[in-house]
Amino acid sequence: MQATMTNTQIDLGAIKSAIAARMDAACYSSWIAGLNFEVVDGCLILGAPNQFTADFINATYFNILADVAAQNGLSIRVGVINVAMPSSCRTNANDNNRQTYTAPILENVKHQNGFDSFVCSDENAFVVSACKKMASGAASFSPLYIYGPAGCGKSMLAGCIASESAGRVVMMTGAGFVAEFARALQNKTIFAFKDYCRNCDTFIMDDVQVLSGKRATCDEFLQLIIDLRGAGKNVVLVSDSAPGKLAGFDHRAQSLFASGLVADIIAPTRAVRRTMFERAGVLADMADMLAGRIGANGHVVAGIVNKVKTYVELMGQSIDANIAERLLADTLKKSKSPIVIVKSMCEKLGVSYDAVCGNGRCRALVFARQIMMVVLKNVTTLS
Repeated sequence: MQATMTNTQIDLGAIKSAIAARMDAACYSSWIAGLNFEVVDGCLILGAPNQFTADFINATYFNILADVAAQNGLSIRVGVINVAMPSSCRTNANDNNRQTYTAPILENVKHQNGFDSFVCSDENAFVVSACKKMASGAASFSPLYIYGPAGCGKSMLAGCIASESAGRVVMMTGAGFVAEFARALQNKTIFAFKDYCRNCDTFIMDDVQVLSGKRATCDEFLQLIIDLRGAGKNVVLVSDSAPGKLAGFDHRAQSLFASGLVADIIAPTRAVRRTMFERAGVLADMADMLAGRIGANGHVVAGIVNKVKTYVELMGQSIDANIAERLLADTLKKSKSPIVIVKSMCEKLGVSYDAVCGNGRCRALVFARQIMMVVLKNVTTLS
């Protein structure tokens, strides 16, 4: 009877409004709104769906909750539903049904290719070694933050980690995390979504920059990183910019991203591009020609490989220089003769072509010739 009288006298709606007024709207929606509120014998009891949520609320928001409860003459207790709750409180936060979360199929598929499929240059040896260390489970750094330009192989490295990591791996894109977080809020399964992300051995986020400007989602993601790292789990973050250059993120987020190991990855060099073509079955001389006449973008290389393979399969003949010029006219850079290259550089360096080809030995001419020799060696087959 006492519990019934107390519940009648207390306006739980007013208590919820008072708590919401003292918290950020996103934090209230994520952590407090889904709790079960009950007053029993002068005690405001908040029922959480799991122990993690109860511990987090006690550690983060207990003072706010206790102050609001005291203003209404109540004490407070946060516990797990069906474990620490009185029989009158044993209901679940999700409309009296146990919360469940089903991950999108594409977000939870492991990549089939390991590190052997990644063509590594000397410049990328460090980041690849760090990724292998992370995948082995022996890394002392977390999060591992990988950044670089488009087409350099960031997502492929993340997939290699997912493929060779032991235990449960959760790999999501930034856009996927935003969409699933919003869906969980709408379906009132936010606690199940939190558990899904935290119940793993390795968590990988690709395209972190997509979270820029999305405050509520970013706050949830930062807390996820903190919780995973505190539990000794591996965290891998992939982005197109270094942590300090991420637009739309505050200093707290940038410092958290940089608190583990930050490693950059460069675009594929000519030798890497040549190896990628050769692995795809392109003849060595054609592979060298193609590698020298496309940009340093792994996506473009993959597109050319697909086009060459499809041509060979459909037309039944191998690719030669003439076919490549016609088939890949929209992709290949226009080939320039050495003389055209030298004359173009003369204009940019402010020296005459005749003087460069003459016997002059002044400093400006010698310096120009040295630059031209380096360029010619890199873009042609000349010695």
